[in-house]
Formats: sequence, C-alpha cells, structure tokens
Amino acid sequence: MTHRKPLIAGNWKMYKSVAAAVATVLELKPLVSNANHCEVLIAPPFTAIKTVADRVEGSNLFVAGQDVAAEGAEGAFTGEVGAEMLREAGCTHVIVGHSERRQFYGETDERVARKARRALDAGLIPIICIGETLAEREAGQAEAVVERQIKESTATLTAEDLIRIVAAYEPVWAIGTGRAATPEIAQAMHHNVRGVFENVFGSEAASSVRILYGGSVKPENIAEYMREPDVDGALVGGASLQPDSFSKIVFYNRD
Repeated sequence: MTHRKPLIAGNWKMYKSVAAAVATVLELKPLVSNANHCEVLIAPPFTAIKTVADRVEGSNLFVAGQDVAAEGAEGAFTGEVGAEMLREAGCTHVIVGHSERRQFYGETDERVARKARRALDAGLIPIICIGETLAEREAGQAEAVVERQIKESTATLTAEDLIRIVAAYEPVWAIGTGRAATPEIAQAMHHNVRGVFENVFGSEAASSVRILYGGSVKPENIAEYMREPDVDGALVGGASLQPDSFSKIVFYNRD
C-alpha cells in the first residue's frame, strides 16, 4: 500500500480578525512544532493570510486559502481572489468546493473543477470537497451523489494531477451539527471515493490520493477516524479555532 502522510487541516471559516489570527497561530506554532507524523495546515480568512503566513514561515505549518477564483491570474472579476495571489500571499493549498460554498453560494461541480485546475496551474494543492446532504443520504443516494461530485469536480485533472490534490469528504449533515458520521460510515464512503478515483484515474493514482474526513471532528473522536484505513486526515472546522483543541487533534496518535 502506498504510504499516505496524514494531513490535519483547520478551516477557520469567517472567524478571527488579523490580530486574533496572529495570536492564535503564535500560540499554536509551538504546540505542533514536533508533529512529524502528519502535515498541519490552517486556512485563515483572506484578510489574515499574508500576516499569518509571515508568522509561520520556517515552521511546519502550511497555510491555505478557503476559496479561489475559477478565472485566470487576474482580470475584471470584482471580489474574487486569484490562485497566483494566494500563492504570493504565502499559501501552499486552497480549499475548493466546500459544502458551505456549494450550499450558500451555488457552487457547481463544474466550477469546482475549474478552480482545482487554476490552483494546480498556480502551484497550489487543491483540497477538493465532496459530500451529501441528509436528504440525499436518507434517500439512499449518498454514494451516487458523491460519485457524481468526484467525477465532475475532477474533470479537468489527469492521473498525474491526482498525486497533487487532496480530497475531503464532508457529510453535510454532520457539519456544525455536532452529529458526526460514525467511523464506519466515514470509512465506507472513503473506500467508495477511492474506488471512484481508481475507476477514473487508475489504481496507482487512487492509492496515493489523501482523503480527509470533515464533519464535527473533535479531540474526543479524531483517533477513531484515523484508525480507518482510507481516512488520511481531517478537515476541522470549529475545533480548529482554539490552539489547544486543534493541537490535540493533530496529536491524535498519542495515548
């Protein structure tokens, strides 16, 4: 089996002023400085990216954007932030297709695919989010929905690109609700996701892609998810806002 280094990513969403972001990252940095077993990433709001990236330079913390323009390097696209701009500000990764972007802002799989392509072309690693709603799961459509999202959201990618992306499975019904999918549900879907990647891109590419779980991840439940063979890390929301709780998630492998 291909070794996949786990990734623990903290998505700060629309929280934290620049001052609060700096205070958080300065407290977090020493807490996770010896985390060699996994990669650690934070995604601050756009306004804090450059300041935070400057503070973590030379550390083991990666910085991500929470979204990126589907359009080119620059242009008349008011309110958008280009992939090259994120890279210049200090980002190495970017989240695309987060369930909140899909749910509240009409993000389509086709647009996610364009964003993933833009990110890769600018040298960023896209974290491509997929996941079903409660209604879709209760209707027995979870696997079909996620398969469609994967195929359409990666339509611009090649098998060679696949080793440069991260996927994140977020059951929409488990985000911010306190209702996490069980490790068994997560593993079953992650296994399916890897199977879809294998069908589209081949087994070698599929075995190398990291698939994160996102959905009410907390210090209390992270270890259970990380024991599952196809769970390669976590995309953490609320529990990433406090350095203490996030560092406990990072060190899920401690007894």
